[in-house]
Amino acid sequence: QAEDGIRDSVASRGLGDVYKRQKQKSLEKLNAFGQGTMMEHIGIEITDFENDYICGKMPVDNRTVQPYGLLHGGASAAFAETLGSIAGGMQIDLNDKGVVGIELSCNHLRSVKNGWVYGRAAPIKIGRKIHVWNIEIKNEDENLVCVSRLTLAVISKK
Repeated sequence: QAEDGIRDSVASRGLGDVYKRQKQKSLEKLNAFGQGTMMEHIGIEITDFENDYICGKMPVDNRTVQPYGLLHGGASAAFAETLGSIAGGMQIDLNDKGVVGIELSCNHLRSVKNGWVYGRAAPIKIGRKIHVWNIEIKNEDENLVCVSRLTLAVISKK
Protein backbone atom coordinates (compact mmCIF):
# COMPACT_ATOMS: atom_id res chain seq x y z
CA GLN A 1 0.00 0.00 0.00
CA ALA A 2 2.85 2.38 0.76
CA GLU A 3 4.18 1.79 -2.74
CA ASP A 4 0.78 2.72 -4.20
CA GLY A 5 0.83 5.92 -2.14
CA ILE A 6 4.24 6.86 -3.44
CA ARG A 7 3.14 6.14 -7.02
CA ASP A 8 0.01 8.27 -6.53
CA SER A 9 2.09 11.09 -5.02
CA VAL A 10 4.54 11.04 -7.92
CA ALA A 11 1.67 11.01 -10.42
CA SER A 12 -0.18 13.83 -8.70
CA ARG A 13 2.92 16.04 -8.75
CA GLY A 14 3.53 15.35 -12.42
CA LEU A 15 6.96 13.87 -11.65
CA GLY A 16 6.25 11.05 -14.09
CA ASP A 17 5.99 13.63 -16.87
CA VAL A 18 9.23 15.27 -15.72
CA TYR A 19 10.99 11.90 -15.80
CA LYS A 20 9.61 11.17 -19.28
CA ARG A 21 10.80 14.56 -20.58
CA GLN A 22 14.27 14.09 -19.07
CA LYS A 23 14.51 10.59 -20.49
CA GLN A 24 13.43 11.83 -23.93
CA LYS A 25 16.17 14.49 -23.84
CA SER A 26 18.70 11.82 -22.84
CA LEU A 27 17.58 9.61 -25.74
CA GLU A 28 17.97 12.55 -28.12
CA LYS A 29 21.52 13.13 -26.78
CA LEU A 30 22.42 9.44 -27.12
CA ASN A 31 21.23 9.39 -30.72
CA ALA A 32 22.98 12.70 -31.51
CA PHE A 33 26.18 11.16 -30.07
CA GLY A 34 26.07 8.63 -32.93
CA GLN A 35 25.81 11.19 -35.72
CA GLY A 36 28.61 10.90 -38.26
CA THR A 37 29.44 7.34 -37.12
CA MET A 38 28.54 3.83 -38.24
CA MET A 39 25.55 4.10 -35.94
CA GLU A 40 24.04 6.81 -38.14
CA HIS A 41 25.24 5.25 -41.38
CA ILE A 42 23.40 1.96 -40.85
CA GLY A 43 20.39 3.57 -39.14
CA ILE A 44 20.78 2.43 -35.52
CA GLU A 45 18.55 4.33 -33.10
CA ILE A 46 18.55 4.07 -29.30
CA THR A 47 14.94 3.68 -28.17
CA ASP A 48 15.04 3.09 -24.40
CA PHE A 49 17.40 2.69 -21.47
CA GLU A 50 17.59 2.33 -17.72
CA ASN A 51 20.50 1.56 -15.42
CA ASP A 52 20.40 -2.14 -16.26
CA TYR A 53 19.63 -2.23 -19.98
CA ILE A 54 19.61 -0.33 -23.26
CA CYS A 55 17.40 -0.94 -26.30
CA GLY A 56 17.62 0.11 -29.91
CA LYS A 57 16.40 -0.63 -33.40
CA MET A 58 18.07 -1.03 -36.78
CA PRO A 59 16.50 -1.15 -40.24
CA VAL A 60 16.91 -4.14 -42.49
CA ASP A 61 17.46 -2.35 -45.79
CA ASN A 62 20.10 -1.75 -48.47
CA ARG A 63 22.56 -0.54 -45.78
CA THR A 64 22.35 -3.68 -43.65
CA VAL A 65 21.73 -6.63 -45.98
CA GLN A 66 24.27 -8.88 -47.69
CA PRO A 67 24.16 -9.62 -51.45
CA TYR A 68 21.58 -12.40 -50.95
CA GLY A 69 19.10 -9.91 -49.51
CA LEU A 70 19.31 -11.09 -45.88
CA LEU A 71 20.39 -9.16 -42.81
CA HIS A 72 24.19 -9.15 -42.83
CA GLY A 73 25.82 -10.84 -39.84
CA GLY A 74 28.28 -7.95 -39.68
CA ALA A 75 25.41 -5.48 -39.35
CA SER A 76 24.01 -7.53 -36.45
CA ALA A 77 27.48 -7.55 -34.88
CA ALA A 78 27.82 -3.78 -35.30
CA PHE A 79 24.35 -3.31 -33.77
CA ALA A 80 25.24 -5.55 -30.81
CA GLU A 81 28.58 -3.83 -30.19
CA THR A 82 26.97 -0.40 -30.47
CA LEU A 83 24.33 -1.20 -27.87
CA GLY A 84 26.79 -2.87 -25.50
CA SER A 85 29.41 -0.15 -25.84
CA ILE A 86 26.97 2.69 -25.21
CA ALA A 87 25.53 0.79 -22.25
CA GLY A 88 29.04 0.21 -20.89
CA GLY A 89 29.88 3.88 -21.30
CA MET A 90 26.81 4.76 -19.27
CA GLN A 91 28.25 2.78 -16.34
CA ILE A 92 31.48 4.77 -15.99
CA ASP A 93 32.73 8.34 -15.67
CA LEU A 94 33.53 9.18 -19.30
CA ASN A 95 35.59 12.20 -18.23
CA ASP A 96 38.54 9.99 -17.30
CA LYS A 97 37.64 6.49 -18.51
CA GLY A 98 36.43 4.82 -21.66
CA VAL A 99 35.27 1.38 -22.77
CA VAL A 100 36.61 -0.60 -25.70
CA GLY A 101 35.40 -3.90 -27.10
CA ILE A 102 37.88 -6.74 -26.62
CA GLU A 103 35.68 -9.65 -27.67
CA LEU A 104 32.38 -10.05 -29.47
CA SER A 105 30.67 -13.33 -30.26
CA CYS A 106 27.47 -13.57 -32.28
CA ASN A 107 25.22 -16.52 -32.95
CA HIS A 108 22.97 -15.83 -35.94
CA LEU A 109 19.78 -17.83 -35.40
CA ARG A 110 17.23 -16.60 -37.96
CA SER A 111 17.33 -14.64 -41.20
CA VAL A 112 15.53 -11.34 -41.77
CA LYS A 113 14.76 -9.89 -45.21
CA ASN A 114 13.22 -6.51 -44.40
CA GLY A 115 11.65 -4.34 -41.73
CA TRP A 116 13.37 -3.70 -38.42
CA VAL A 117 15.33 -5.62 -35.85
CA TYR A 118 15.28 -4.68 -32.19
CA GLY A 119 18.14 -5.11 -29.76
CA ARG A 120 18.41 -5.18 -25.98
CA ALA A 121 21.71 -5.19 -24.10
CA ALA A 122 21.79 -6.23 -20.45
CA PRO A 123 24.84 -6.62 -18.22
CA ILE A 124 26.17 -9.99 -17.16
CA LYS A 125 29.02 -8.39 -15.15
CA ILE A 126 29.96 -4.78 -14.49
CA GLY A 127 33.42 -4.67 -12.97
CA ARG A 128 36.00 -1.96 -12.46
CA LYS A 129 38.11 -3.21 -15.39
CA ILE A 130 35.85 -5.55 -17.39
CA HIS A 131 32.19 -5.45 -18.44
CA VAL A 132 30.35 -8.35 -20.05
CA TRP A 133 27.07 -7.66 -21.86
CA ASN A 134 24.44 -9.98 -23.32
CA ILE A 135 22.72 -8.59 -26.41
CA GLU A 136 19.62 -10.13 -27.93
CA ILE A 137 18.40 -9.04 -31.36
CA LYS A 138 14.84 -9.90 -32.36
CA ASN A 139 12.71 -9.41 -35.46
CA GLU A 140 9.37 -7.60 -35.62
CA ASP A 141 7.59 -10.80 -34.50
CA GLU A 142 9.87 -10.94 -31.43
CA ASN A 143 11.68 -14.04 -32.69
CA LEU A 144 15.33 -14.23 -31.69
CA VAL A 145 17.55 -13.38 -34.67
CA CYS A 146 20.96 -13.09 -33.02
CA VAL A 147 22.37 -13.52 -29.54
CA SER A 148 25.69 -11.84 -28.75
CA ARG A 149 28.11 -11.50 -25.89
CA LEU A 150 30.35 -8.44 -25.71
CA THR A 151 33.34 -8.04 -23.41
CA LEU A 152 34.50 -4.49 -22.81
CA ALA A 153 37.70 -3.31 -21.17
CA VAL A 154 37.47 -0.18 -19.04
CA ILE A 155 40.48 1.98 -19.88
CA SER A 156 41.94 5.18 -18.54
CA LYS A 157 41.90 8.20 -20.85
CA LYS A 158 45.09 9.56 -19.25
